[in-house]
Amino acid sequence: MQSTRLEFVIAAAPPPRLDKALSRDVPETAALSRTRLARLITEGAVSVDGQVVTDPKARVVEGAQVAIALTEAEESHIAPEAIPLVVVYEDDDLIVIDKPAGMVVHPAPGTPSGTLVNALLAHCGDNLSGVGGVKRPGIVHRIDKDTSGLLVVAKSDAAHHGLAAQFAAHSAERHYTALCYGVPDGSDPRLRGVKGASFEPGNILRLTTQLTRHPTDRQRQAVVFHGGRHAVTRARVVESFGQPAAVSLIDCWLETGRTHQIRVHMAHAGHGLLGDPVYGGRRKLSPRALSPEAVDAIGAFPRQALHAAVLGFEHPLSGEKLSFSAPLPDDLERLLEVLRRT
Repeated sequence: MQSTRLEFVIAAAPPPRLDKALSRDVPETAALSRTRLARLITEGAVSVDGQVVTDPKARVVEGAQVAIALTEAEESHIAPEAIPLVVVYEDDDLIVIDKPAGMVVHPAPGTPSGTLVNALLAHCGDNLSGVGGVKRPGIVHRIDKDTSGLLVVAKSDAAHHGLAAQFAAHSAERHYTALCYGVPDGSDPRLRGVKGASFEPGNILRLTTQLTRHPTDRQRQAVVFHGGRHAVTRARVVESFGQPAAVSLIDCWLETGRTHQIRVHMAHAGHGLLGDPVYGGRRKLSPRALSPEAVDAIGAFPRQALHAAVLGFEHPLSGEKLSFSAPLPDDLERLLEVLRRT
């Protein structure tokens, strides 16, 4: 297997650990994350002043000469599968996909095949230059299996490094279209009493909590206010349906991006998403508010009514600002048509 040699010098006042020092001083063009560097150290691919060092915690001094042997990216153990994809944008560094509901993003024990990663391995083929030393797509964010919409995936280490930094800094733009029970409106005194809920100008609901794993169901997330991970969601009512209004079409956008964030936050506010089997619940809707046709359509909707509609970010290599939108999928459009006839 062919390899290239990357050489550089440790700058002044290095961090106390070798992996941290390399992460700080490695040339940006190499696009090597600290995790990848730590693995290269333990694999014996890093030498300092001519001596191989295999301990990521080893000390290093200013002026030390570092050499890293980088081998060609290995083939992934995940099998490519010729699954059709809706490609919104693609270049040598990244690809934006409009993911259908029902598709898992990454293989897992329960879903070893048929995933977005399987499809991308087949679609991209030899155009994957290697992420983390392996020819695979770089997943920097995910959407749930039964959520449809936009997802950006890195095709190179450099793109993965740059995109991951934007998502970690919460600078990427992400708007979701959803259908929820009730109307999350600032005039509702009940909603103003929900802990973590507030309203911003324009009748925008802001939900600020911590999220952590549910104490008894590890597949779920739970709202907490001590511990957990900081999470902020904003939501605005776009359209409401029923007399009195029983269902709303909402625009949600993320300041942070936690697992199930919109679903668990809207449920916490008392406005769970239609069709959400985990957080939304199957609510009994008044036949006086909605037509029997609409009540039946809501009851039969098979997934959470959530769609990743807008995705914006800065291209990690060119710096160009990119923004993409994806139309609602057919199942959500049909449900909206029924609601609008109410």
